Amino acid sequence: MSQPNRNPNRNPDRNGESVVSVRTMEIVTAALFAIVAAVVMYDSSRVGAGWASDGPEAGYFPFYVGLIMFVSSGVILVTNLINRTPKAATFVERGQLKLVVSVLVPAIVFVALIWVLGIYLAAAIFIAFFMSWLGRYPVLKILPIAILIPLALFVMFEIWFLVPLPKGPVEAFLGY
Repeated sequence: MSQPNRNPNRNPDRNGESVVSVRTMEIVTAALFAIVAAVVMYDSSRVGAGWASDGPEAGYFPFYVGLIMFVSSGVILVTNLINRTPKAATFVERGQLKLVVSVLVPAIVFVALIWVLGIYLAAAIFIAFFMSWLGRYPVLKILPIAILIPLALFVMFEIWFLVPLPKGPVEAFLGY
């Protein structure tokens, strides 16, 4: 006989299988921060990270910020690598990761479409896709929103604020 789920934070649709642990993510994040810090320190040294006769050089402050980042991430990295006690804490479960990927992949496609179709047509497709796929809205609700929101953004940015955003063939056809 199975026990009912008494944890209010536990959603049975999440597929509770752990994809990655907190320890693994701490190691990966610390390593990435150490790499970024090393790049910052290297580039700061390139432009001058010392103290000149008229004060600090251009890379002085960024170099020491990079040094603090490098030491901090190094401590976190080494601590997690030598710590023998396993952390059972789950960073993300399979169901949670699916939700993140289901939003992330369309967002990446949207950004790629901006350079091909322009931001307004890509936004219309993006809005329509999300409303249909995730929201399961009927077409009669999707079409007006998918058309009117990019149109309102076009009027606001291109006509009122005179801020040019990436345009595609539709805007070129209309003379913008």
